[in-house]
Amino acid sequence: MHSSAVFLIEFGAIILGLGLLGRFAGRFQFSPIPLYLLAGLAFGEGGLLPLGTSEEFVAIGAEIGVILLLLMLGLEYTATDLVTNLKTQYPAGLVDAALNALPGAAMALLLGWGPVAAVVLAGVTWISSSGVIAKVLGDLGRLGNRETPVILSILVLEDLSMAVYLPIITALLAGAGLAAGSATLAIALGVAGLVLVVAVRYGRHISRFVSSDDPEKLLLVVLGLTLLVAGVAQQLQVSAAVGAFLVGIALSGEVAEGAHGLLSPLRDLFAAVFFVFFGLHTDPASIPPVLLPALALAVVTAGTKIATGYWAAKRAGISAKGRWRAGGTLVARGEFSIVIAGLAVTSGIEPRLGPLATAYVLILVIVGPLTARYTEPVAALLLGRRSSSSEAAADAARDRDRDLVPSPDAPAEK
Repeated sequence: MHSSAVFLIEFGAIILGLGLLGRFAGRFQFSPIPLYLLAGLAFGEGGLLPLGTSEEFVAIGAEIGVILLLLMLGLEYTATDLVTNLKTQYPAGLVDAALNALPGAAMALLLGWGPVAAVVLAGVTWISSSGVIAKVLGDLGRLGNRETPVILSILVLEDLSMAVYLPIITALLAGAGLAAGSATLAIALGVAGLVLVVAVRYGRHISRFVSSDDPEKLLLVVLGLTLLVAGVAQQLQVSAAVGAFLVGIALSGEVAEGAHGLLSPLRDLFAAVFFVFFGLHTDPASIPPVLLPALALAVVTAGTKIATGYWAAKRAGISAKGRWRAGGTLVARGEFSIVIAGLAVTSGIEPRLGPLATAYVLILVIVGPLTARYTEPVAALLLGRRSSSSEAAADAARDRDRDLVPSPDAPAEK
């Protein structure tokens, strides 16, 4: 009875604290993710007030949080949208992967962490935060801008790539050999392809089967189906998150809209618990030693994301201002970087990877909204000064040339 009371007190305090932190972040219009991570650091090992009885329940809640994050992401897109984006925007996706995954892999190798940690850190630096970016676009009133479809296309390709990437790192972290890893990847690709085909051809039938006018029944069916598929996917060594993402893609129309409205509060609750859980397993004392590499990685990958957005927007025929806005908007990292790092932390491959990922995400989840707002005006200011300097230099050169040309009225030298 005593342990039950302590559990309720601890978990209630966590939820209340998260609610207050979320309100604080909302008042100042920034993402609450860094506050949730800091709360986890405060309640974890080496923190101010370590948890006791509620940690196991928080771990389960964190796993549900990841599943709901990916489910809600899948509900945002239809299979047709994904196929269209793959056909038209895949060059931007390839550039995005090359520019932003390679710095993470290089940093892990420079730190001597080995190839598996390099693959994991590559994913941490590659994937932008769809949740933070969507909120920033809404807050800045840019949802109708010409560059916004380009941004969303890159995010869709990143999210779809998770269906391939997560099974790969799951197999690597489990220590699977080449044959087992190849089999896992083949299963993941086969399942993803099958779901896309079924969703395109029979999506209406699936949605009609799940559909219900009663919100309670709709919630139970969608949530139950998602957890069931996620569990089966994990049993097949694919990834519970990928299974949830594919369920979201398979649902469309009114069912997707209704499920989105019903599941959003649950998603927000368990996602917050997930960020706290990640912070719980990161010792605050382990962050200062990796702060410099995290800062260097943040600077480099902020630049590569801006370059990615600029190139993709230019390819789509967007004006220079829109290109800079697209690049600055893509800088934020968040939930999926933590999901990837969380898998590595659980497997215990490299104890410093978790602290570095925490510091990296904390930096870019704060800097991301700032780059989204100010990249374009700063670029205009700098380029304006450069063009003004160039014009001034050209004028000075013309004046010098003019001075060197003898005037027809000037007396000839003897």
